Amino acid sequence: MDQNTRIDSNRGHNNNHNDNEGEDTMLRVVACIDGSRAAPAVCDYAAWASQHMEVPVTLLHVLDEERYPVAPDLAGNIGLGSREHLLEELADLDARRSKLALEHGHHMLDDAERRVKDAGVENVIKRQRHGDLTESLLALENQTRLLVMGLHGESSSDRDVHIGSQLETVIRSLQRPILLVPDEFTIPKSAMLAFDGSKTAFRSVELLAGSPVFRGMPLHVVMVGADTADRREQLKKAETMLSGMGVDIQVAIRAGDVEPTLHAYQEEQDIDILVMGAYGHSRIRQFLVGSTTTTMLKTAEKPLVILR
Repeated sequence: MDQNTRIDSNRGHNNNHNDNEGEDTMLRVVACIDGSRAAPAVCDYAAWASQHMEVPVTLLHVLDEERYPVAPDLAGNIGLGSREHLLEELADLDARRSKLALEHGHHMLDDAERRVKDAGVENVIKRQRHGDLTESLLALENQTRLLVMGLHGESSSDRDVHIGSQLETVIRSLQRPILLVPDEFTIPKSAMLAFDGSKTAFRSVELLAGSPVFRGMPLHVVMVGADTADRREQLKKAETMLSGMGVDIQVAIRAGDVEPTLHAYQEEQDIDILVMGAYGHSRIRQFLVGSTTTTMLKTAEKPLVILR
């Protein structure tokens, strides 16, 4: 196996597992690589973000421990006769399946590394873990500046689109910005922020103002709700905070339900990236991690950025 690929296991470790040993602690773009159709786009968006942020890339492949369990120790199973023999065969089969899956993941990482380097990123680390995706990402959280994941899972097809099965858990758990990408890469040229006027929404405005990723992009700040004087004042404040970016900033208030209203505005203005924050208990917060999350992610055709 390539010496530049590090293999870890979550077995026997908690979320405080130290992944910094023997490595630099520089913040990185972490790209989740799997067998989905979105994997090439994940590489391309990770390379794009890396170059704008001027930070390295970590390519991460996590082998799901539930699908590919580590073979159990059967030494204590004495006197089971034919049953013991069957258990040993099943354990051996699990071990071989896991080994093949790890090797396949290693090849995917090699392909991803070539793609990212071809895009102009020189500093790339490959990592492979055997365990739970969310736990693996939490273990790398202190090294993560931006997480890049595909919107659609490995089981998606043209006829039946499935969002990644663990996306919502990752969104709830990770305290880092997450870039969720579709199956095809397009260089982003414009962005919009879903804004609700809360304190944490203004924190998202601060993050946008200081982010090199959005530098040079026209930016729309959109509120969903009634057009009131208070909302216009909040938008004016956000616009002032973003004025230092030196880009065209447009603000808008639209009435309606959050999901269709944001999608309609994005389509109308031909905006490439939708940026959302996890805002307290607001309508957008409920929308982001509530019952309509699956619909939003499933219907998204352009990248989403989740700010925390």
